[in-house]
Amino acid sequence: MNDLLRSFGRALASALHPRMLWLTFMPFLAATVGWGVILWFSWQTLIGATRTWLEGWSFTITLYHLFDWLGFSALHAAIAPFIVIAMAIPLIVVTVLLLIATLSMPAVIRFLSARQFPSLEMRRGGTWYGSLGQALWTTLVCLVLLIVTLPLWLVPPFFALIPPLLWGWLTYRVMSYDALALHATRDERRALVRRFRLPLLLIGIASGLLGSLPTLLWVSSVWLIVLFPVVTAVTIWIYAFILIFSALWFGYYCLRALQRMRAEEHGGVRHAAPVPY
Repeated sequence: MNDLLRSFGRALASALHPRMLWLTFMPFLAATVGWGVILWFSWQTLIGATRTWLEGWSFTITLYHLFDWLGFSALHAAIAPFIVIAMAIPLIVVTVLLLIATLSMPAVIRFLSARQFPSLEMRRGGTWYGSLGQALWTTLVCLVLLIVTLPLWLVPPFFALIPPLLWGWLTYRVMSYDALALHATRDERRALVRRFRLPLLLIGIASGLLGSLPTLLWVSSVWLIVLFPVVTAVTIWIYAFILIFSALWFGYYCLRALQRMRAEEHGGVRHAAPVPY
């Protein structure tokens, strides 16, 4: 637990470093431009398809009558855009995560290596293609699990447990590979993930809970839909910042764990070089 908290503090301080803040803008710009183009050309089509789908549900008619009775008839037009946004946000988040993993994570680890772990030998057990493959495969599995468990999201307490667990598992699988790819061998990486699976999963879940904060921008008011382009851009940058922080947290924890494991292999911790914390 001390290592988790110590790594959290170090990651938070490093996330405010100008170089780390700059790294948030690469995935931010790529995701904003990419999703901006997609939504710009498909927005009306998606809204129309969603409205057609909603009109086929008797529950929707009942909901509209309830809005009329409460004096909120204007909400009729907001339901379809709100559903489209709710479906788009997880896809945007996954896109940002993949961009962080492939574009920003190597720079994050080099930053940590130079500042905190200069004596840690780089054994390069992972590659950029391995990172991309790990990220894509894990994301695919996570999306399948998301679809399979979707009915449970309507049942308490699963709606509060499943999203952070899925996001935590996805983040831990992607970030742990990238955090160790430059310094650990393949065997060392696998041994560390097995040994510290629970702490790494806890970091992933905590990162997932932090990642849910930008969503509050949307659920705070349905009227934010009219500001969709601006709020989406702000939300994407917040996600990028949180994921850079998560990368730093995983990086600190994994590299320290690797350093300690190598020290144990060479005669025990008491004979090892001082750990830079």
